[in-house]
Amino acid sequence: MKMTGNTILITGATSGIGRALAEAFHDRGNRVIVTGRRQSLLDQITAERPGLIGLTLDLADPSSLPRFSAEIRASFPRLNVLIANAGISRPEDMTADGWDAADAEAIVATNILGVLRVTAAILPLLKGQPNATIMATSSNLAFVPRADFPAYCASKTFLHSWLQSLRHQLRKIPVEVLELAPPYVRTELTGSQQASDTRAMPLPAYIAEVMQLLESRVHPGGEVLVARDRARRWAERDGCYEATFAAMNPS
Repeated sequence: MKMTGNTILITGATSGIGRALAEAFHDRGNRVIVTGRRQSLLDQITAERPGLIGLTLDLADPSSLPRFSAEIRASFPRLNVLIANAGISRPEDMTADGWDAADAEAIVATNILGVLRVTAAILPLLKGQPNATIMATSSNLAFVPRADFPAYCASKTFLHSWLQSLRHQLRKIPVEVLELAPPYVRTELTGSQQASDTRAMPLPAYIAEVMQLLESRVHPGGEVLVARDRARRWAERDGCYEATFAAMNPS
C-alpha cells in the first residue's frame, strides 16, 4: 500500500481505530474522507482536523449507498483506497429466557453486509486507479472467539474468510486486499470501560505499529498483525487453541 498521495475513504471513522487511522494517514499527506452515521460527530472531527472530509453514511441502510456512491464518483474520482472499518459489538446471553436474534442481526447488517455493500459500491472505481487498496477491519477474535460476543466474533471470522476469497479473485487486477485484525485496543467499541482498560493496547501504540507494518510492507498473506496479535492468530496451528480459548472464556 502506498502511504502518501492517496485519496482514502474510511468508513466508521468518527471514533476509535477508524478515526485514529484517518488522522495518521492525513498526517502523511493523504486526502482522507471519513464517514459515520451522525453529522454532528463528522462536523466536530472536521472542525478539529481541518482538511479531513466528512460524509454521512449508514452502512446498515442499503438505500443510502447509491447516493453516496454517486457523490464519491463525482467529487473524488481519484479515490484509490477503501478502508472498510465500520463495525459494532454487543454481548449476547443466549441462555437468557428473553434472548432473541436482534443484536446478532444488527451486527450482521453492519459488520458483514455493510462491508460487502460499500466494497461493491466502491470497487468499480478502485479498479481503474493506480496503487489501489482495499483494507477491511476484522478482529483478533476471528481466530479465537470470546463466547460472550458470539455474533461479533463470527462476523469477523466471516470477513477473514471473505477477504481471502476477494484477494484471490482480484489477483490479476491491481487492487491490493489487506486485513486489519486488531487485538483488544483502548477504544469505546464495547463501552467506556474498554477505553480505560489497562489490559487493552493503547490506541496510539496500536496505530503506530500498524502504520509501521504498512510502510515496511510486513503483512504476509495480506494480514496486518501487530506483535500481540500473532499468538492468537496461530493458536490452532501451534496446538494451543483449546488452552487459549479456555483462558479467554473461563468456566
